[in-house]
Amino acid sequence: MKVFALPDLGEGLAEAEIVTWHVSPGDHMIADQPLVSVETDKAVVEIPAPISGTVAKLIANEGDIVKIGTPLVEFATGKAEDTGAIVGELDGLEQPAQPPKPAAGKAAPAVRRLAAEKGIDLAKLTGSGPGGTILTRDVEAAAAALAGEDLRGPRRAMAHSMERSRASVVPATVTDRADISGWAEHEGATPRLVRAIARACGEEPALNAWFDGQRRQLHDRVDLAVAVDTPDGLFTPVLRSAGAATDIETRIRDLRHAVETRTIDRGAMKDATITLSNFGTLGGEFAALVVTPPQVAILGAGRISDACLAIDGRPAFRRVLPLSLTFDHRAVTGGEAARFLAAVKTDLERSS
Repeated sequence: MKVFALPDLGEGLAEAEIVTWHVSPGDHMIADQPLVSVETDKAVVEIPAPISGTVAKLIANEGDIVKIGTPLVEFATGKAEDTGAIVGELDGLEQPAQPPKPAAGKAAPAVRRLAAEKGIDLAKLTGSGPGGTILTRDVEAAAAALAGEDLRGPRRAMAHSMERSRASVVPATVTDRADISGWAEHEGATPRLVRAIARACGEEPALNAWFDGQRRQLHDRVDLAVAVDTPDGLFTPVLRSAGAATDIETRIRDLRHAVETRTIDRGAMKDATITLSNFGTLGGEFAALVVTPPQVAILGAGRISDACLAIDGRPAFRRVLPLSLTFDHRAVTGGEAARFLAAVKTDLERSS
């Protein structure tokens, strides 16, 4: 017997959640064949089989949160008998072809048992796993709608991130409104916000920085995290080199699609230097947002609406975009924050 433990997945991660097993006891595995999918830090990672052999025992269950080095599976490395799940015992008889499983409602036996225990109809669920497979977290999310449960997956990661922020960041917020009446008809807000943030970082680089409590690191490149709301929780994929980005709408759409289909790589949500939350597409005008360390700032954009402003001494109705800038006051001064927000506003108020 050989025991395979959860390997070090890098990035200083200490644990992971078992999402789905791709094998069952008795299956014969070939080295590098998909073995198990785990979720850590909002990304699903597929771990391959380290060796060839027969699966003797699954030690960890789907939904378990296990630490690095915890045993996951036992392999029998001797020659496997032809009684496993792949070959089967034919006894010289022709076996009838098995019909393919329907795409809807695909789930491992353990997931089906969990759904039965919780009274969840799998036919009504949309799977978030590969090929639409229904995973443990999908069942638990459905059950959570009926009764409170422990947080799992992305929501658990989000909770830990908020705890870290509360423990270290000293937040302060400044707000303003940008007159966007000069924008072209149907012009999207997000690409304009990306451009404005990148330019403001050039004028006031103190906001495009990391701070670890003692040392501040300024960045020449703007790697902008874009907050994406999903039923599973908040994701923040990163738009790299936002200041030099072209076809921003397409790139952001691709990031959103990767998040929604849970195909986004963990590295695509790392090392942002500043964050944008365009929450106004959902509702709300101003907000006191949460800074994610080691970043020192997050810009929020509220709901676009008409407002009566004084233009050349006369009242006029204009389209306005509310802006909220929350920053870590340990590393950013009020003056730096105000100048940054003013630069964002100035860029947004340009006609093109």
